[in-house]
Amino acid sequence: MKNHVIRLAEIANQPSRRIIGLMSGTSLDGLDVALCKIQGSGTDTVLEVEQFATVPFTEDFRDNIREIFAKREIDFQHLCVLNPLIGLEHGRMILECLKNWNIPAEEIDLIASHGQTVFHAPKKQHNLSGFPNSTLQIGDGDHISVTTKIITLSDFRQKHIAAGGEGAPLAVYGDYFLFSQKGENRILLNMGGIANFTFLPGSLDPSAIFTTDTGPGNTLIDAFARQFFNIPYDDNGAIAASGSVNEILLDALKSLSFFEAPFPKTTGPEVFNKEFVNNLIIKNHLSRISHEDILATLTRFSADTISSAILRMIKPDEIYKIYASGGGAHNPVLMAAIHEQLPNCHLSLIDDLGVSGDAKEAVLFAVLANETVAGGEVAFGEREGVPSVTMGKISFPG
Repeated sequence: MKNHVIRLAEIANQPSRRIIGLMSGTSLDGLDVALCKIQGSGTDTVLEVEQFATVPFTEDFRDNIREIFAKREIDFQHLCVLNPLIGLEHGRMILECLKNWNIPAEEIDLIASHGQTVFHAPKKQHNLSGFPNSTLQIGDGDHISVTTKIITLSDFRQKHIAAGGEGAPLAVYGDYFLFSQKGENRILLNMGGIANFTFLPGSLDPSAIFTTDTGPGNTLIDAFARQFFNIPYDDNGAIAASGSVNEILLDALKSLSFFEAPFPKTTGPEVFNKEFVNNLIIKNHLSRISHEDILATLTRFSADTISSAILRMIKPDEIYKIYASGGGAHNPVLMAAIHEQLPNCHLSLIDDLGVSGDAKEAVLFAVLANETVAGGEVAFGEREGVPSVTMGKISFPG
């Protein structure tokens, strides 16, 4: 063990580190693997993405996760065995990527694994008196580390909760270190399964940074695309574009109390799922609504709630630039609906800032690992949602 601690100290003192960031989101499409070379830390962080790949999940692997994903009642044994299985599978995927990239595992300093979220339950959502904020990501870091022989940091969200946060969104820390720009108010909008944004003030004042979930990004669109059309997502928003927005259903969707709750807040597919939508369809006597109209309405639902959340935060007399990432950034129907409602904001892709939107979340976990191992203190102020902490549990390979 002492040798591992010494090695970790050596990594911390190196002028740069090669860190693999991993992300598997709620879409369950695959594992994002980003090999990053990182120099410095904090606002002096300099990052180069050397390699990136998304390793697709097999249908069996995806189905195994769906057995427990975002469900209140599950087979506990299935959860127990999936925790090491996902770790082993992620470790195998990393080694596969390194082989394809012709890079020996010995040349990698650290792995930063987000894990697979299977349930998210902030206090505002679970309403269980006396119980804390909670979130659960599985895919054991020890199994990744032993499989790859690389020091692994994992389970980042627990420290955030222990320090008073809700375990999300965590992108705010890496967003600040990588993408802040003096004199430019930036909003980094991520549209994965759930949508969230980070506000980066042009003043560079970390205590003025703001982050929150806004509601659904792609989770409902993808769920109904699978159910109705047997496809993983609505490619280019083509199905939504062929339908019409049903205003009755749209108003019912937006009436959820979550949207009136104060910022910051987090949520997940535990709230925004097919049952939520189907109940409103039945309640509002919309059984004859076409599948295309449902997709059109859900796409507009995401756009409206994202835009509304941003409008609640911005000041009308200031200029903002919005940089979008995540699967929703590839949906022109969703992007156009957001732009329509935010005409005074410049909307573009995070790629314009030098990092691929597809790789961004995996990259940001590499940045979090770099901060834990080699970073200093950054004070984000005593505010809900952005505790001033470093995150990640460390697993040694032996």
